[in-house]
Amino acid sequence: MASASAIGITDQAARKIQTLVAQKGLPDAGLRVKVVGGGCSGLTYKMDVDRPREGDKVFEHDGAKLVVDRKSFLYLRGTELDYKEELMASGFNLRNPNVKRTCGCGASFVV
Repeated sequence: MASASAIGITDQAARKIQTLVAQKGLPDAGLRVKVVGGGCSGLTYKMDVDRPREGDKVFEHDGAKLVVDRKSFLYLRGTELDYKEELMASGFNLRNPNVKRTCGCGASFVV
């Protein structure tokens, strides 16, 4: 579990981030996680491989970087990023303690 002032990254998520960064050929990049308006509940996550910019917060685990802009960090503080690879569904999962309610599809949330 991540501390309230950070975002945690599991070993599985770190390995997947490293794979994605290598596939894009951007060794100084990481996984950018952003909170944007939208979805049934009002907020949703957006992810992409991107380089850190001025003002971003960067969290690292085993050489993998998680990049978050300052505004998104207000919603993501204390979150843990995990990655699961399963038969029916694979992908990143954010365990966000700030979420009060999610929609039926699970893609959007309210804090």
